[in-house]
Amino acid sequence: MSSSLQPFFDDNYLRRLYSGSPTLATTLVAYARRAGQLIRAGHADIMWLEKEALPWLPWALECAMLPRVVPLVVDYDDAVFHRYDLHPSAAVRRLLGRKLDRLMASASLVTAGNCYLADRAKMAGAQQVEIVPTVVDLTAYTLRPDTFSASGPTIGWIGTPSTWTEYMAPKLPLLTQAAEAAGGRIAAVGAGRAAAAYPLLDNLPWTEESEVMRIHEMDIGIMPLTDTPWARGKCGYKLIQYMACGIPVIASPVGVNAEIVEHGVNGLLASSDAEWAEALQTLLRDANLRARMGEAGRRKVERDYSLQVWGPRVAQMLRDVASTGKSR
Repeated sequence: MSSSLQPFFDDNYLRRLYSGSPTLATTLVAYARRAGQLIRAGHADIMWLEKEALPWLPWALECAMLPRVVPLVVDYDDAVFHRYDLHPSAAVRRLLGRKLDRLMASASLVTAGNCYLADRAKMAGAQQVEIVPTVVDLTAYTLRPDTFSASGPTIGWIGTPSTWTEYMAPKLPLLTQAAEAAGGRIAAVGAGRAAAAYPLLDNLPWTEESEVMRIHEMDIGIMPLTDTPWARGKCGYKLIQYMACGIPVIASPVGVNAEIVEHGVNGLLASSDAEWAEALQTLLRDANLRARMGEAGRRKVERDYSLQVWGPRVAQMLRDVASTGKSR
């Protein structure tokens, strides 16, 4: 069975988005391209859709565009339905609030990155729901070299400008205080212009090619979250990235984070600022503990969050859907 990958947005859109350039023209092109993709998809054996086909357009239009004779699989690794059902605009909630529930109910299979997302699919009436965690390719995410840094330990974070603003910026005073006390630094990868300038903060660009190298430069990987419906739908990707590289982690015990992080084994869980300060101090002052937790994290990723384990499983799920030939 051959496959074809057809993204909604291209690299040009993303470059314009994160540089602050206008994106209206590239967005219109993306919708036109997607319409063509859907028209040509009628010959496929199966359609595997990430989140939705036509973002911000009503279900009636998306339903009409989806090929009826092709079995549909939809995948969720974020609570994207909350963009609609929790939107501040009543008009958006009324028009789009149940759109993704209808999409999930129409699919032959819904794959969800955690229980929160899976429960939503089940409540929507999905025919079959499977929890498939976020994974990394172990051949790409290699162990961090055992090197000594003369500049002290580095507290690392990787993400986007929006997640920096929402989750990291409020923690910056606490983080800089801990880094300063330990003679270390903070590395923010992908925060862009959203990251405030600070003497101890290294604001680093994200690229796919340099991503693993940047994680290798970290001594501790962090993932602070606030306990909101959107955050409960997150699938802990950055934690899995850190752990795959043998980096110990500190995370807020929100959603799936509390499953990925085994407190005291491969990292630490922290809710309050006091707990965050204590966790940072514990790991910053103990290199041996960081090494032990990093090794435990790598083992967990190898067992539970690797492409090598989950790739064959997901491939079989897709083959099963294609073989039954269930259309919408």
